[in-house]
Amino acid sequence: MHAIWTITKRELASFFDSLIAYIMLVLFLGFSGFFTWLLGSDVFYTGQASLESFFNVAYWTLFFFIPALTMRLLAEEKKTGTIELLLTKAVSDRQIVVGKFLSTLLLVAIALAFTLPYVITVSSIGNIDTGQVICGYLGLILMSAMYTSVGLYASSTTTNQIVAFLAAMFTGLFFHIIFGLLAQQVPGWAGQVFDYLNLNTHFESISRGVLDTRDLIYFISITLIGLLLSELSLTKRHMA
Repeated sequence: MHAIWTITKRELASFFDSLIAYIMLVLFLGFSGFFTWLLGSDVFYTGQASLESFFNVAYWTLFFFIPALTMRLLAEEKKTGTIELLLTKAVSDRQIVVGKFLSTLLLVAIALAFTLPYVITVSSIGNIDTGQVICGYLGLILMSAMYTSVGLYASSTTTNQIVAFLAAMFTGLFFHIIFGLLAQQVPGWAGQVFDYLNLNTHFESISRGVLDTRDLIYFISITLIGLLLSELSLTKRHMA
């Protein structure tokens, strides 16, 4: 656990040292703030004490930002050879993967923490549904964990950061959009399978304040699969 936490701190510090963290925070807060408060169904216009518009904006914003955060995590290490230096310090592939995963998830959590003033502002308008807000943030964290593991796997398969970014985005498109479209077009059990694979089905359920074990299993299982594939991808280099 000490090795994992050391890698997590190292990666989180590298995000801030390279200005990636600051750029991500500014853009995320800028986009979410603009579309939540100034454009479309802003809370002042509707007069409802709800953060639904923010969760909808963050749902898309994080979809684009997370691949940009994960694309360098393993691709850069493999390209520069620094990943081999990590292994000389008796750090396992699993510890590397989990440490880098946690660093990205912590950065996303920090970004979401900066939106807590939104909750305070909206609660001043009227009686806000605290349970729904908590579930909304939980849904964003679970979605971020899932896409971080997907992006981490994409980064583990190449030394090119752009390729890693595009691969993560392409894979994410299936969960974010394509599976949902297929669920509407394909009848029967196949349509039900596509609907279950559709991320929006589970995110909407949680963001409404409903905690269903099926939704939790969906996010956790795909996250674990992504982490496992990332570890296996790193392990393959020993056999190369």
